[in-house]
Amino acid sequence: MVFEINDAFLENLSKLIASNNHKEITTLFSEVHFADIAEVLEEVDFDEAIYIIKLLDSEKTAEVLTELDEDTREKILANLSAKEIAEEVGEMDSDDAADIIGELSEERQIRVINALEDEELAADIRELLSYEENTAGALMAKELVKVYETWTVAGCMRRIRGQAQEVTRVHSIYVVDKEDKLVGRLSLKDLIIAKSDQQIADISKAKVDAVNVHTDDEEVAKIMAKYDLEAIPVVDDNNVLLGRITIDDILDVLKEEAEKDYQMAAGLTQDVDSDDSILELTKARLPWLFLGLIGGVGAFLIMGLFEHTFKENAVLFFFTPLIAAMAGNVGVQSSAIIVQGLANNDVKGSINSRLIKEMLLAALNGFILALFLFVFVWIYEGKINTALAISSSLVIVIIVAGLIGTFVPLFLNKRGIDPAIATGPFITTSNDIFGILIYFLIAKGILGI
Repeated sequence: MVFEINDAFLENLSKLIASNNHKEITTLFSEVHFADIAEVLEEVDFDEAIYIIKLLDSEKTAEVLTELDEDTREKILANLSAKEIAEEVGEMDSDDAADIIGELSEERQIRVINALEDEELAADIRELLSYEENTAGALMAKELVKVYETWTVAGCMRRIRGQAQEVTRVHSIYVVDKEDKLVGRLSLKDLIIAKSDQQIADISKAKVDAVNVHTDDEEVAKIMAKYDLEAIPVVDDNNVLLGRITIDDILDVLKEEAEKDYQMAAGLTQDVDSDDSILELTKARLPWLFLGLIGGVGAFLIMGLFEHTFKENAVLFFFTPLIAAMAGNVGVQSSAIIVQGLANNDVKGSINSRLIKEMLLAALNGFILALFLFVFVWIYEGKINTALAISSSLVIVIIVAGLIGTFVPLFLNKRGIDPAIATGPFITTSNDIFGILIYFLIAKGILGI
């Protein structure tokens, strides 16, 4: 049965909290998934959220904290002592614990880590926090099942039972040599069906996909997606096994990247939410809006240069929005396809081949649209030269917009800049300006005015 949060549930919960009915509240949440509890905490008053967090056991609240919105979690952690936070993160895997502690101030980080009873977990968290953000090292968990190639199957089975207790889900067993260098992997199936006196080296698979601890997290996501991996080991420059990254961590990376790209495409310069303050939202939106303003001023100045052309053939003015809109739309379409291809690692070959393909595609689309527009203008205006000027301008504008929309994200990607920036107001504004300029130059040339 799907857990449902409704007004009746929230009202009942508020009454139980007001009456300090600990037993009833504990019973109420005993069978509720931690993700649903996190959703409840987002709905209730802040004081009630703190009350629930402190009431439930650390094992459950540890999971709840990882599911909370960052802003909500930050507020809750600010109202917990270092010892209380340590109790919560003590129940987490090392990667989740490092993520939570990493959100605290440097002073509180030290206090929370020092308050941890598990010294091994504390050491793991210090190591994970030392890695650069958005790398495999910062993303990995230290918990894994590791065996040595010289062990026998019988000895291996005894030893991994203790290791497996610390691992939430065992995807693979990693095989290392005496120097802890990764040499292979072993599936649970192979281990179970093997003879007890066989050596691990004889039944393990030597080929194992791994990533370096300094690899960018987006690159890790691409590798795991390409090879359909549920987990991937992380090694250092000497191939020493350090940890593993699981598919749930990669899903978080992909979600964050998708949100960032969507906001950049919409013309937002930083990560914001609808609940952020007016000042924060203004800071995120204003730069691109200012770019749009500059683009509009540029279009105004260009149109001013062709004032005489307007006076001689006023109908050109009425088709200016159409030309600008088509340029912007085609540019965004082209850039969006390229950005998507770059994100999925599907864009292959040289830039020139992509530009030629896009030019042919744009020419075909432009010709079809221009043919319709030519007939319309001819019938409406009754002047074949005017119809030819407007329709031929449309073809050239669409081709140029397609080329710009293709070239810019490819160029940015080559320079190590996120190409998603090319799908937003940047492309729209630049194509508007180029489109209007091309439109009037061609119209002036054909009409001779």
